[in-house]
Amino acid sequence: MQNVTNLVNQQLDALLTNETDLISNMANAAALLNISLEDINWVGFYRYVADKDELILGPFQGNVACMHIKNGDGVCGTAFKEKHSLRVADVHQFAGHIACDANSKSEIVVPLFKDGKAIGVLDIDSPILDRFSEEDEKNLNQFADIFVKHVDLV
Repeated sequence: MQNVTNLVNQQLDALLTNETDLISNMANAAALLNISLEDINWVGFYRYVADKDELILGPFQGNVACMHIKNGDGVCGTAFKEKHSLRVADVHQFAGHIACDANSKSEIVVPLFKDGKAIGVLDIDSPILDRFSEEDEKNLNQFADIFVKHVDLV
């Protein structure tokens, strides 16, 4: 099983150098993770829209997905509201899980903030139970830090 590594994080940093557009960076970051990780069936971003207080689907790789997630709902909304990563070994055991893809069994979500401003979340699903390790969480948090560094929130 291939995981996020320092090499993937270095590739992201190089890929996003001199690019600060949020949507472009989300698209390339999702594509990079999609080709770098095994045993996943969805990887992408939800953007936070403050006036609606919800996460709205952004660039992703995988099957069709839920388009609107209320702040605090499901794994994505919970991670975002609590401002910390959530690693869920079995999504069917997570109270309030939003089933966008019935094949998803585990999930990891990393909230994205820059200088206290909400950006959204990075979300990755897997068709395998307990797919994501503590090491994955640590490296995805670093991936998110690199991503956020390259975003301009003008």
